Amino acid sequence: MLKGISPVVSPELLKIIAEMGHGDELVISDGNFPGASVGQRVVRADGHDGAAMMQGIIDLFPLDDFVEAPLAVMEVPDGMFPGNEAPIWAEFRKIADTDLPTAKFEFMEHDAFIDRCRKAYCVVQTGEKALYANIILRKGVVRG
Repeated sequence: MLKGISPVVSPELLKIIAEMGHGDELVISDGNFPGASVGQRVVRADGHDGAAMMQGIIDLFPLDDFVEAPLAVMEVPDGMFPGNEAPIWAEFRKIADTDLPTAKFEFMEHDAFIDRCRKAYCVVQTGEKALYANIILRKGVVRG
């Protein structure tokens, strides 16, 4: 065991995060996401929710502050949620703000989001049940 690392971050995921470099992307997906058919590398985290996973990862690497939108989510169909925003996005925003308060979200059409996920370094498939609870994180530079 290690101190200071969230229990949602498995040894396998910790290794993958350490391998990632500046600009690499990691997908945190909900339980409905086709992670196994999309991801180059897939880490299963079925017993964990998306927000806890995002917090555990954000505690370990910074978001990329060289780009305007180091976060991306899949657009929701018109009228599905008030303001066309999935409720879990507010949780994602709070977590992102702990690292990079200026970070913007890119809102992507479904197929474009899936295509981008295919290029991501890793997909972390959580057991999150909330709809549209998929987010791409772009890793930034770790400064000394």
